[in-house]
Amino acid sequence: MHWPVVWEGGERAGGRGRGGGMASPFKIAVLGAQGVGKTALVRRFLYNEYSEAAPPQPAPSPARHVYLPAAVLNGHVHDLQITDYPAIPSFPGSTLQEWADSCCRGVRSAHVYILVYDICCFDSFEYVKTIRQQILETRVVGTVEAPILIVGNKRDLQRGRVIPRHNVSDLVRKTWKCGYIECSAKFNWHVLLLFSEALKCVGCSRCKHVHAAIRFQGALRRERCALM
Repeated sequence: MHWPVVWEGGERAGGRGRGGGMASPFKIAVLGAQGVGKTALVRRFLYNEYSEAAPPQPAPSPARHVYLPAAVLNGHVHDLQITDYPAIPSFPGSTLQEWADSCCRGVRSAHVYILVYDICCFDSFEYVKTIRQQILETRVVGTVEAPILIVGNKRDLQRGRVIPRHNVSDLVRKTWKCGYIECSAKFNWHVLLLFSEALKCVGCSRCKHVHAAIRFQGALRRERCALM
């Protein structure tokens, strides 16, 4: 398996398909509170790198980071647009609000949402709960449903967990009807599985006759996704 070639730091209007025609990229939005490891997960997936010591920053960076890799899903090459958002105060309720804040631009048009929390921080889970509810409340009526994946990061700090895993899993899967995965960016545990599932969700979200639960179950088959 090869890691993707990535273009980062900006955005483009549309992707060019490998067949030479213009193709709209699959848009994946990564959201979560500050310090939960969103960027660590994305960079581990794209570059297979992890830094134990965070780079010195006088203040949290308000900028969002856009990565444009390519992936193979079910034998077809797809352009991706993975956007790592800062800890936005709330999900924009309208297009006007979205574009008024440069940190939020593009978040309402995502095809799948990855909501990350720190399993050792209760407040970060409350943040995910709030953002998920806001996504549901502000979703445009008549548009295709955008799947939501809830991710418990920092599994390597299992002993510091603040909410039992089965409690979170039951809530997310049975009540919220969302996919749930726990990861460790530090040990590269379930990171590839996370993005494999996200890609499968994006591919199946356009199949309205497929139930959400079936989409998430099928996404766990790793062989259906490869990276270039």
